[in-house]
Amino acid sequence: MRSPIEMPLDPMLAKAVKEVPDPSTVKGGLAFEPKWDGFRGIVYFDGDEIEIGSRGSKPLTRYFPELVEAFRKQLPGPCVVDGEIIVRTGSAGSERLDWEALSQRIHPAESRITRLAKETPAAFVAFDLLAVGEESLLDAPFRDRRGRLEQVLANVAAPLHLSRQTFDMATAERWLEEFEGAGLDGVVAKPVEAVYSPGKRIMQKIKHARTADVVLTGYRVHKSGNGVGSLLLGLYNADGQLMNVGGASAFSDKRRLELIEELQPLVQRDEAGDAVKGEGERSRFSAAKDTSFVKLRPERVAEVAYDQMEGWRFRHTAQFVRWRPDREPRSCTFEQLERPLAYDLEEVLS
Repeated sequence: MRSPIEMPLDPMLAKAVKEVPDPSTVKGGLAFEPKWDGFRGIVYFDGDEIEIGSRGSKPLTRYFPELVEAFRKQLPGPCVVDGEIIVRTGSAGSERLDWEALSQRIHPAESRITRLAKETPAAFVAFDLLAVGEESLLDAPFRDRRGRLEQVLANVAAPLHLSRQTFDMATAERWLEEFEGAGLDGVVAKPVEAVYSPGKRIMQKIKHARTADVVLTGYRVHKSGNGVGSLLLGLYNADGQLMNVGGASAFSDKRRLELIEELQPLVQRDEAGDAVKGEGERSRFSAAKDTSFVKLRPERVAEVAYDQMEGWRFRHTAQFVRWRPDREPRSCTFEQLERPLAYDLEEVLS
């Protein structure tokens, strides 16, 4: 495939900040866009062939044939477009992003790929233009790249979309609150004078920060074989059933070893005195991984930080904050969780 820029290219990234930044503090100002919760994809089109690069080294092209067809039909000419692959779910007026359906699209079987392309078709939200024709735009400021992108996508229709943008801080703050109800991940702030810097965290991302009190249900041993790799977390549902809601990790080497000793009194043991093990859920992403864990008696409560829920689970890995010896495990229910008000995804895309 011919391309005026390197293939594959590492996408430009964003660093996390706690609140929407003031555009007046950045030379040239900031542009704000919704943070789409999907698969990052860089689309290379040479006028004939299509290749969809991912944030990693694995191309996504074969998994989204419906997008390949849309790109070939709708893109006006050779170009390289940066954006996000998403899957929409729900009925008209109450659509939202569906991460679970999107993750199911990565499958080795060709027959399943073909079926899911019809059952859960993907969409693509474009937010940057890296090349057009034989011209590389990597050294152009974002202001210019965005203007050229609007020209290239002037006549596209679903499943291709142009991401919304605002220069107004108050609007970005409103988006942060409202768009979560449609399954979005937050807001991204982009310096309008910045060139495209592959692999570097030039942009800023603002996501929701929340905490919850959860029951400790087990732990996985670190991949090194030493210490705790992650804590397994649970919440009680309305029927009194303890549900797995995710895990917490990112401990230092020292803390991992301390946790092994600290959690020993809670380890469930069989008649022979050996630790009782459980087996975690497997997916195509974890098929080769050890998903076993040490079961703990559900007697300890921890406070964790999380950003959002995906169904009944934390969307991303939670962060351990502190132990809560003052809380009874049975008091740790889903009722404590903050639920965003519903917001129609179509309103975000239009």
